[in-house]
Amino acid sequence: MTERQWPAEWLRGVLEVCVLRALADGPTYGYAIAAALADAGLGTVKGGTLYPLLSRLETADLVEVEWRAGEGGPGRKYYTLSEAGRQALAEQSRTWAEFTAVTRSFVDPPAQRTQDRGADGAGEQGRS
Repeated sequence: MTERQWPAEWLRGVLEVCVLRALADGPTYGYAIAAALADAGLGTVKGGTLYPLLSRLETADLVEVEWRAGEGGPGRKYYTLSEAGRQALAEQSRTWAEFTAVTRSFVDPPAQRTQDRGADGAGEQGRS
C-alpha cells in the first residue's frame, strides 16, 4: 500500500497538536514520535521538521526533556508533556475540531451539507 502524501501546508498546520498527542501517552523519543505519526496515516515526518518542532515545544515549556542511556547504542533524548503541554494539547484539540468543522461545512457541496444537517435533526425545518 502506498503512503498518502498530504500537502505540506496542511501538515505544518496540524503537526504541533499531533506531536503533543503522541506525547500524551508518556515519555518517548523522536524516532518513536515519527513512527507514531506515520502509523496514524500522517506520512513520513522528517527529522528536519520534527526536531526543530520539539525544540520549540521545549522552549515554550510544553515538553520536558531527559537524556537516557541507550542499550548498546547512543543515548536518546526523551520528551514528556509538561502540565502546560497537556493544557495546550486540550486547547489545540478543541480549536482544531472547531476549525475542521468550519472548513468542512464550507468545502462540502451544498447538497452534502443539507444531508448532514438532516441527519442530526438540525435541518431547515427546525430553524426560525
